[in-house]
Amino acid sequence: MYKLSEYVTNDVKLECVSDEKDLGVIVSDDLKSGKQCSEAVKKANAILGMIKRNFTDKFRETITSLYKALVRPHLEYCSAIWSPHYDKDIKLIKSVQQRATKLVTGMQGLEYNERLKQLGFCD
Repeated sequence: MYKLSEYVTNDVKLECVSDEKDLGVIVSDDLKSGKQCSEAVKKANAILGMIKRNFTDKFRETITSLYKALVRPHLEYCSAIWSPHYDKDIKLIKSVQQRATKLVTGMQGLEYNERLKQLGFCD
């Protein structure tokens, strides 16, 4: 364990924090992206919930357009900086896409990979 330095400005001791949000990206003191992934998924799931509650038309074109316009930007914002490389973070992000594919009328009984192919969401 290393000793943290104390910093003072204008005779006020600066607080030590474990993570900081800058330009919408959460940067932790250990530079892991777990918290950023969790927050992005939380926002994306909230939007998916709003789509599910407010849109009666759940056809392929509608859900695909809404997903690409409203959900994906939250998952992709600054992803070059916080790119998830741990399996748990990748699975968390994939769960949003998995949930979105289940919203489409007629796709509920299909396997996830088949839904991806039919919707054009393949990796």
